[in-house]
Amino acid sequence: MNKGRSVKRAVKRFGRQIELQVFALAGVLYLLVFSVIPMFGIILAFKSYKLTSGVGGIFTSEWVGLKYFKEFFTDYRFGELLRNTIAISTLKMVFAFPVPIILAILISECHNKFFKKTVQTVSYLPNFISWVLVYGISSALFAQNNGVLNQLLVNAGIISKGIPLLTDPDYFWGMTVVLSIWKSSGWWAIIFLAAISGIDSTLYEAASIDGAGRLKRIWHITLPGIKGAIVTVLILSIGSFLGGGMVGSNFEQSFLMGNTVNNAASEIVQTYAFKMGMAQGRFSYATAVDLIQSLISIILVIISNQVAKKVSGEGLF
Repeated sequence: MNKGRSVKRAVKRFGRQIELQVFALAGVLYLLVFSVIPMFGIILAFKSYKLTSGVGGIFTSEWVGLKYFKEFFTDYRFGELLRNTIAISTLKMVFAFPVPIILAILISECHNKFFKKTVQTVSYLPNFISWVLVYGISSALFAQNNGVLNQLLVNAGIISKGIPLLTDPDYFWGMTVVLSIWKSSGWWAIIFLAAISGIDSTLYEAASIDGAGRLKRIWHITLPGIKGAIVTVLILSIGSFLGGGMVGSNFEQSFLMGNTVNNAASEIVQTYAFKMGMAQGRFSYATAVDLIQSLISIILVIISNQVAKKVSGEGLF
């Protein structure tokens, strides 16, 4: 009897929440189709698969074990690919991660509503611009011969010829970080602004009465108040560290901005795997390379979560 009543109550509750359930189901289906079902393709990393064998070849191809993993680790470009991937990701983590936090604090401290809304809108709009358009904009601004910036500097007599910002390997890492900060910081600042809005305003009033200045209120109230949000975003960023973290896709930047001139600095593990799979048709080898990166990302998530729990008491799981 009790079980029957519980079922009836559950059915009625489901009926009342049908719109929400449909939205939740759409999300589950999206993950199922694009994240769960494709997982069976991982076995390609351990098989000698050829495109001519079709879908059935995924299961009937010859097992080769760790052959492709060994091939990648012994590839003559392995060191360069790993260096570029880690360097770009580390630079983004160090320089780009604090920017949304600082931006959110600055916006929250602004009392002019019009200026505040304007800054918010202008800062998060670049997030909706694709990396293809970002590359087009950066080409118009920073191209060596006809870029706006170089033309201004040359005409002003500051430099004698244009700076190869988009082709010289020495500038590539810096350009990726700058463009990532410009594109993504405003969007991520929304998360920290939401966390700041949840802090009890009476804490600020009490601190002001006690004589605490703005910087002290930020240090002792705002930052501790958004610690949970910071830790959560940090763990997620570390988990996607090799992919670019919270401020943009390493793959899209390197694929679009990379060329034969700056290849020594722009080629990363993701673009290498893409070219091996799509250009050369070595799907098994490309799968093995991507699987290595995925395993490293999982390990980084687990480690960063445990460290965060011990250091701050906050964790993702």
